[in-house]
Amino acid sequence: MQETLNETPNQTNKILDIIKTPFIILYNIIAYAGVGIKATFFDLWVNLYNSASYQVDKTYRHTKQQFMDEENKIYEMTRKKPKKEKVYKYSARTLAKLEEEKKELLLDLQNAGATRSKVPHVYLYKAKEPSGRIVSGNMNGLSKLDINSYLLNEGYEVYSIKTSPFIDFVYKDSGFFGKKMSTKDLIFWLTQLSTYVKAGLTLNEAIKVLTTQMKGNKARTTAFKAISYELTLGESFSSALEKQGNMFPALLINMIKAAEASGTLVETLDDMSNYYTEINETRRQMVSAMTYPTIITIFAIGVIVFILIYVVPQFTEIYETNDAEITGLTKMVIDVSAFLKEDYLILFGITIGIILTIVILYKTVKAFKTYMQIILMHIPVVKNVIIYNELTIFSKTFASLLRNNVFITDSMDILSRITNNEIYRAILYKTINNIIKGDKISEAFKDHWAIPDVAYYMIVTGESTGDLANMMQKVSDYYQLLHKNIVNNLKSFIEPIMICFLAVIVGAIIIAVIVPMFGMYEQIT
Repeated sequence: MQETLNETPNQTNKILDIIKTPFIILYNIIAYAGVGIKATFFDLWVNLYNSASYQVDKTYRHTKQQFMDEENKIYEMTRKKPKKEKVYKYSARTLAKLEEEKKELLLDLQNAGATRSKVPHVYLYKAKEPSGRIVSGNMNGLSKLDINSYLLNEGYEVYSIKTSPFIDFVYKDSGFFGKKMSTKDLIFWLTQLSTYVKAGLTLNEAIKVLTTQMKGNKARTTAFKAISYELTLGESFSSALEKQGNMFPALLINMIKAAEASGTLVETLDDMSNYYTEINETRRQMVSAMTYPTIITIFAIGVIVFILIYVVPQFTEIYETNDAEITGLTKMVIDVSAFLKEDYLILFGITIGIILTIVILYKTVKAFKTYMQIILMHIPVVKNVIIYNELTIFSKTFASLLRNNVFITDSMDILSRITNNEIYRAILYKTINNIIKGDKISEAFKDHWAIPDVAYYMIVTGESTGDLANMMQKVSDYYQLLHKNIVNNLKSFIEPIMICFLAVIVGAIIIAVIVPMFGMYEQIT
């Protein structure tokens, strides 16, 4: 009984094992099948993807590096090659001579060279740059000692400094020194100067940067160095500009002088930059208005001269061969043609003489210039171009002067020097006299044919409201727009007129040379 009981659990376990075995086998089959499926449909593709990605990445890195190498090669090939630093060598004799000059300069600086003059003179100097190059130049200053101190501070080794009445005449009094800066350069100079001062540079440092940046014009570079020298001595910026002769406009100097008193130098520099930009645009419009008709006129004259010199003589030979009777317009055209062909030098000389005479009289004789301007300002269309241009510049300048608190009398004096038109200059001088007498500014503009009623009443309104500066700016904007429109209309108006003129003249010449051909035809028939 006991044995039966012991065998029963073993048999039970065997039966259980037999029953579990198929399930275990099935589980293993499913498990290994899953591993196989995963390896087939996932691991294999992942490995393939990783392998392909590695190859792609490797190829990309290689291609990118190759691309960058090619770009660097192009950059190095096209880059401006740095200049080799030049080594300056001088002979022992030259160096000995320079040392002698330096000793003489040092002795002079201890005596007469230290004495300051009341007015600035031009000093010629010889010095060695930090690079070792020996250079010569000129500067405007009050004494040799001041010039020497400035050059030493700039890193120069100074050998000689000279001045004389002849040097003053050549570099200053004759006009070689202080040549006027162009409006384009002035705009750039003001814009950059304002930018550098805003960035934290001192005024003197900004001037030195611009001296290097705007190389190429000797007179301008000399003026910039002189300004830096004046600032080093403690002079005001406006005073330094004023001492450069005609290099800088009187308007700019007075504006800066007012800005120094009010502490608004940066704002004034920006304002003057905008002002000269607008003035330059107005002048460009004026030049544009005159350029087109000038080109058309030259072209028309060229065509007419060509016909008279080369075409008309061909018909003249035909008429002479056939003994044709030449009268009236035809004879006049043939005579003009013969004169141009044979005596063109006389005509050329007379034309040049007349032009030179008019130009010289216009520049030197005030009465002649005034009458010429009066005549031009009474020609239809042309008068509006001149009047609108003058009023734009006058009102824009006056508005800027008033905004910067420049005295009215000083403003009028500056305005009278800005304009080249004698009629408007006379009006401004009349205004100055009225102000001195206590009269209103607008009185000088009242009932004057060169001042449109709109401009006059706007000035009156500005005076009565106490806001003359803004009103003058509105006058400027109004007439600048009118000037721009009339210039554009003038271009459109001139083209058909010049075409008609050319057609009439050429047509008259052709008719004049063809008419005798009909007479010859009647004789033949």
